[in-house]
Amino acid sequence: MNFHRKGLVHALALASLLVCADARADWAQSPDPLVVQPGPALGQVQAQNPPGFTWARHANGPAAYELEITPNGGAPGKIVTERNWYLPPKALALGQYTWRVRPVGSDDWSTPRAFSITSRSNLFEVPDNATLRARITAKARPRALPPSFTPYAGWNSAKRAELDPYVSRMSNEIKLQINAVPALSDGRWPIVISSPLTAAMASQQTDIRQRINEASRQLEAAAVMWRMKGERLFLDEALRRGDQIAALDPRGPTSYANQDQATRQISVSLIKAVDILAGDLDAPRRARWLNTVKIRTEEIYGNLAGDNGRLDQYPFDSHGNTSLIFLSLISALALGDIPEAQKWFDFSFRAYANSPSPWSGEEGGYANGTAYAEYAAGYLVALWDPMSQASGVNFYAKPWAQGLLDFATQFTPPGSRVHAFGDGSETKPDTRVWHAFGSRMVSPRAAWYVASLGGTEDTLSLLQAPYPLPIKDTKTRTPPTNSAYYPSIGWASMHTDIGSAERASLYFKSSPYGSFNHSHGDQNGLLLSSAGQPLLVKAGWYDWYGSPYWSDWYHQTRSQNAVTFDGGKGQLVTGYREQLQRNGKITGFAAQPAYDFAEGDATAAYGGQLTMARRQVWQLRNAGNAILVRDRLASTIARTYEWNIHTPVIMTVENAQNVKVSAGGQSLCLRSLNPDASFAKWIGPGAKVNVIEDHGAFYLRNDGKSTAEFLVLLDVGCKKPPVSIATSGTVRTVTVAGQSVTLN
Repeated sequence: MNFHRKGLVHALALASLLVCADARADWAQSPDPLVVQPGPALGQVQAQNPPGFTWARHANGPAAYELEITPNGGAPGKIVTERNWYLPPKALALGQYTWRVRPVGSDDWSTPRAFSITSRSNLFEVPDNATLRARITAKARPRALPPSFTPYAGWNSAKRAELDPYVSRMSNEIKLQINAVPALSDGRWPIVISSPLTAAMASQQTDIRQRINEASRQLEAAAVMWRMKGERLFLDEALRRGDQIAALDPRGPTSYANQDQATRQISVSLIKAVDILAGDLDAPRRARWLNTVKIRTEEIYGNLAGDNGRLDQYPFDSHGNTSLIFLSLISALALGDIPEAQKWFDFSFRAYANSPSPWSGEEGGYANGTAYAEYAAGYLVALWDPMSQASGVNFYAKPWAQGLLDFATQFTPPGSRVHAFGDGSETKPDTRVWHAFGSRMVSPRAAWYVASLGGTEDTLSLLQAPYPLPIKDTKTRTPPTNSAYYPSIGWASMHTDIGSAERASLYFKSSPYGSFNHSHGDQNGLLLSSAGQPLLVKAGWYDWYGSPYWSDWYHQTRSQNAVTFDGGKGQLVTGYREQLQRNGKITGFAAQPAYDFAEGDATAAYGGQLTMARRQVWQLRNAGNAILVRDRLASTIARTYEWNIHTPVIMTVENAQNVKVSAGGQSLCLRSLNPDASFAKWIGPGAKVNVIEDHGAFYLRNDGKSTAEFLVLLDVGCKKPPVSIATSGTVRTVTVAGQSVTLN
C-alpha cells in the first residue's frame, strides 16, 4: 500500500512538472464541455489494463495521429491511429507512464499526461480487428449462443431440474403471444414525425417502440425454443414474426430517422434470428431478412460514422451511444453474410469496447440516474451476452461493468422502492435486470447483491445465458461499503448499514453533468429513505422527454430537495452545452467509522444568480445516525432562500422550525437549527393519479450583504436527540447526542 501511495505521489509530481514545462495551450483539451476529455490524466492509477486513450481532435483535422506512450525511465512506444482514441490490444507492464499525441507530420505535441498501472489495474484485453474478425468467423453458428446451449433432449437431470420451470414459462409465453401480439404493418403509425415533438407524436413513438420490442422478443424466443426443443410450432412462429418485421418499410415510420430505437431493434432481432436458426431458413427468406438488416444497419452506420466517427469527438448522445452497441453486435453476427459488416465491425467494436458509456468515468456510475442505468443494464445483457460469446471478449470483466453494478448496489440496494435522481426516478426498480447483470460476473460483491435481490432474471435472457451462470463460481458474498463516492458523476451514498433491511439511506448529488440529457436541476440535492420507505422524494413524474410538464416542473430545481430562491427560482436548466457548464461538483467526501461526510458546490448551476451555493452533509453514526445538513448561500442582492422538501405523504408541520414525515411505519423529523428559518408548505402541480405528494420549504431572508445559512437536522426515526451549538470566535460546534461537528 505504501508503495502504491508513493508511486501515485511521484506520478502526480511528474505530471505537474511536465505541465509546468509546457505552459502553452494544450490542444488535446477542448474548452467545449461537449468534446471528449483527454485521458488517462492526473497521474491516476488506472482501473483497467490496458487503459484507453482519448483526446480532443486537433483543429487542423489531420488524417492521423501519432500517440507516444513512455514508461518511466524507458523508451517511448509510438502508435499511429486515424481516430482520436486508442486502445492497446495488450496489457501494459506495471509502472508509471506518460503519454502525448500529435498530428502525423507535425511537431505540435499535446501536453504530456501521467498515469500508473499497478496490481489494482484489472486486465481487460481486446485484440485487434483482424484477430477478432478471424475469431468470430471461425465460430460455427449460432455464434450468439454459449457452448452450454444444447438441445433439451441431451440435458442431464440437474440441468432439467434447474431450468425446466423457465423452459415451461417460455413455451407458455410464446404460445400465448401467438394471438396476443398484433401483426405489424406500417399503416398502424400514420403520424408524420417532425419537430417540435407533440404529445401525439410521442405517443406514436412509444407505441412503435413497444410493438417492435414485443414482436422481436417473440421472434427471438421462438427461434431459441425451436433450437432447444425442436417443436415445429416454434419455428413457424419465428418465421412468421421475422417475415412481418422484415416487411416493414425501412424508410417508413420505423426508419432510423423516425424511430432509431425501432430500426436498431429490427436489425438486431433479424440478425440474431438468422444466426440462431442457421440452416433452418430457406434461401429466399434468409436473403430478404439479411437485406433488411443491411439497409437498416447501413443507415445506422452512416449516421454514426459521419465526421470520421462523430461520437469520438462528441460522446454525449444517449441514443447514438446505444446505437453503437447495437452496431457492434449486428456486425459481429453478420460477418461473412453481409459484405458491409466488416466495415461496420471495424468502425464500431473496439470503439465501443474502449468507451462503453459517456455517462461516467472508469469507476462506473450513470449520471442520468439509476432508472436509466437500469434501462442500460437491460439492453447490455441482451447485447453483451451474444457479443461476448461471438467475440470471446467478456464485457462483464471490464472494470467499468463492475463499477456500474456497484453503483446500482449503492443507489438501488435490495428493497429499494424508487430510483435515485434523473428521469424516471419515481419508478420502482426492476430487480430482474441487475440480477441478470450481476449473475454474469465472478465477484463477491456481485454475489452479495444478486443473492440479496432475490428472485431471478428474465426467462429469455436466462435460457440463452451460460450454464451454469458465472456467479455460481463465486464462493463468497461480500457486502459493499456503507458509503461510496463516484467522482466523475458527483454522487455520494450514505447508508447506516447497507446489509440491513432496516437501513436508512441518504443520497447526495452535485454533478459535473449538471442538468444535461436525462439529469435534472438537482445539484446539491438529497433523497432519503428508511427501511426501503422513501421519505424525502423527487416530486413529479416522467411523462415524456421534453414535454411541457417535464420542462416547466419535473426537470426544475423546485421539484427537488434542493435550494431555490424568491418564489421557486432555481438552477438554470435550459440550453444544451450550457446544461453541462451550469453544474455542480463534490468538493469533499469522507467515510469514517463515526461519520460520513460530503460537500457539494452548486454555485455554477445557478448561472450567476448566486455567488455561493454550498451544501455540507454529515451522517452522524454515533448520534443515532442523525443527519446534519448545512447550506451556505450568497448573492449580490437581497433574496429569500427556500430549503425545499418533497414527501410521499402529507407532512405534519409541528411549528415553524419542526416538521414530521410519517410513511409506511417509518418517520423523519426535520428540525431547523437556525431560528430565523421558518417552515411553510406550498402547492405544486398535481401529482400522478393515485400518488400523494406534499411540498414545503424552510424560508430564510437575506439582505445580500452577508452569507445566508440553513442548518437542518434530519432525525430519522424521530428520536429527538439533544442538540447544542457553542461558538468560539469564528468557529461553532454543533453537538448532536454527544457527537460534535465543527463549523468554520
